[in-house]
Amino acid sequence: MPSLPLLLVDAFTEQPFAGNACAVVLDAGGLSRDLMQAIAREMNQSETAFVLGGGGTRFDVRYYTPGEEIPLAGHPTIATTAALADARRLVPTGTRTEVTFVLRDGPISIGYEKPVTGLPRVVMTQRRPEFLQTLDRAAIAPVFGLKAADLRTDGPVQVVSTGTRQLMIPVATRDALRRSRLDVPAYEALRAREKFFSVHLFVLEGATPRGRTFARHFGVPPDQTEDPVTGSATGGMGAYLFHHRLVREHDFVAEQGHWMGRPGAVDVHVEGTPEEVRSVSVAGTAVVVARGTLEVP
Repeated sequence: MPSLPLLLVDAFTEQPFAGNACAVVLDAGGLSRDLMQAIAREMNQSETAFVLGGGGTRFDVRYYTPGEEIPLAGHPTIATTAALADARRLVPTGTRTEVTFVLRDGPISIGYEKPVTGLPRVVMTQRRPEFLQTLDRAAIAPVFGLKAADLRTDGPVQVVSTGTRQLMIPVATRDALRRSRLDVPAYEALRAREKFFSVHLFVLEGATPRGRTFARHFGVPPDQTEDPVTGSATGGMGAYLFHHRLVREHDFVAEQGHWMGRPGAVDVHVEGTPEEVRSVSVAGTAVVVARGTLEVP
C-alpha cells in the first residue's frame, strides 16, 4: 500500500490540544473521491483536508467531513496552510506570503504571515458575503432547545454565505447559549428545507476579556454534532454582525470552544460598509501535533 504524509493540526490556537483539529493528507492527487471520503470517515474529524497537488504558493485542495465533501471551510484552511509550511511545501516569499488554494468551487486567497517571534499567522479571505433568507425566530428557537425570548430581536435569524451557506442565530444571553440543545430530527428537517450546511449561535460577549463574541456551532449529525472552533461560520457571523450594525468595528476577536475544553480565538476583519460588505477574513495560528504516514489501498 502507498504511504502518504499525514499531519494532525490544531487550528485557531497557540496551544496543542485546543482549538479545532484537522487531519491533512499530502500528495493525495491519486485518491478517488470515494477513497477520500473513506479516509475522512476514518479520521473522524469535523474536516479532513486533502492536498491534491501544487507547490510554491498555489495548491489544489479538497475538504471532506466524515459524511460529504464541502466547498469551503475555515479551520481546514488554517490547518492546511500550517501543514504545508511545516512540510516545507509552502515556500515563503517574505514576512507575508500570498497563497492560493484552488478548492472545489474555485480559488481562495490566503496570507501566510511569519513574524520574527511566535507562531505564523494564517489569514483566509472568504468569498463576498451573501445575505439570504430570514427565518421566524419563534419557529426556529425550539429546534435548539430555546424559546423566542432567548434570541435577540435586533438582528434576524438569517442564512449567510461566504462560500458555505450557514444559519446565523443571535442569542440574547450566555445562559441561553449554554442551554442550547439540538433536536436532531427537527434540525435535519430544517437543514433540508432551508438548504444550509450548519448553524452558528452566538452572543455579543467573549468567553474571556479578549473576545467580542462567543459562539457554538452545530454541524451535520451524526457525523459531527458540535464543532469547537469554526472559521467559515465565524467569517459569516462577522459579516452578519457588521451588516446588521450589531458590531461597529471592522476588527474583533471571536471566541469559541471553551465549553468543550478546546478554547480557540479567531481574528475577524470586515471590509466595506454595513450596506455593502465587500469581504470578510478570518485569521489565526495553528499547531502541528502529529506527523506520520497514511497507508492507503
